Amino acid sequence: MSLLRSNPGFLLLEDGTLFRGQIDHAADLPAVAEVVFTTNMSGYQEVFTDPSYRGQIVVMTSPMIGNYGTNDEDPESVKPQVSGVIVRELSTTFSNWRAGGALAAYLKAANIPVLRDVDTRRLTRHLRTVGVMRGVIGVGAIPNAEAKAVLDACPSMVGLDLATMVSTDRSYIWGDAAAKRHIVAYDYGIKHNILRLFAERGCRTTVVPSKTSAADVLSLKPDGVFLSNGPGDPEAVTYAPVAVREIASEGVPVFGICLGHQILGLTFGGKTYKLPYGHRGGNHPVKDLATGKVLITSQNHGFAVQGTESGIAGAPDLQVTNVNLNDGSIEGFRHRTLPVSGVQYHPEAAPGPHDAQGLFDDFMAAIARGSGA
Repeated sequence: MSLLRSNPGFLLLEDGTLFRGQIDHAADLPAVAEVVFTTNMSGYQEVFTDPSYRGQIVVMTSPMIGNYGTNDEDPESVKPQVSGVIVRELSTTFSNWRAGGALAAYLKAANIPVLRDVDTRRLTRHLRTVGVMRGVIGVGAIPNAEAKAVLDACPSMVGLDLATMVSTDRSYIWGDAAAKRHIVAYDYGIKHNILRLFAERGCRTTVVPSKTSAADVLSLKPDGVFLSNGPGDPEAVTYAPVAVREIASEGVPVFGICLGHQILGLTFGGKTYKLPYGHRGGNHPVKDLATGKVLITSQNHGFAVQGTESGIAGAPDLQVTNVNLNDGSIEGFRHRTLPVSGVQYHPEAAPGPHDAQGLFDDFMAAIARGSGA
């Protein structure tokens, strides 16, 4: 039995399906967004602070969260980015030597609504069957007229440029300013662990706003350019492929992750599409076509590059390198002549798995070849 003080609450999906639960703080309700699920069994603080989840209500399939609390080291951005959280059980206690506070208090301080005591198994099965859709979290046993009106007004994720909303307003440097290697990273919703991994590899990273021109990036004389993860529809980020094409044509090594991977696909003639319910979690199997090796990867995306392991229509210069073993979707490619590559999954995954972290070393090797060092 929960020790939290609560009120009846609900999640109403756009197809009319209703899920009931309990809400422990009012936050800004009703809260409306696309409802998605993640299969992560840990790393909830990283999930909630990942900018790729902007504009989404996240369902945790793990039956209990909050048991190890929160801390100041693990966030992937400066604040929680999700529009709401739905769980089966929210732990009222926590125990971990790194913990600085409780998850419930952490989300309350950020004004993020949490709907608990929900049948998340039923909800997840519904989203897997019907597909992800918009939903609204509200207080009460049944939705009122206000909640329904807010839901009706919620925009579709298709055609939505959220990268501009989460990007930094101004450039900044991460890492040792005297580091030998210099990476320029486009911020479409960049995660802090990406920057940590570049710093560990002896790089200083200049993080630039999403709309920074190719000329401005090239003027920084980067050894390599990184295209970050981020939320929203990649085809709505219309300004990005123009800049990326110019940078790549100069022979600068380019590496893209998640949204960055999708932008690379669009840059070289491919198209993207919306997945029925996306890939979100830390247990997605990806096959390396060159070696046959299977990586267990962390993923968080609702769109993908169109194509199969045999190729990408409209983008003959891109060679597919990885495919998803669950649905066959493209998980990675490289350019046939330029030092350009991208992966749909997250090799920087925190808390894990770390099977693909070596891709950062591959990027460093491409930079070394380009510099002759």
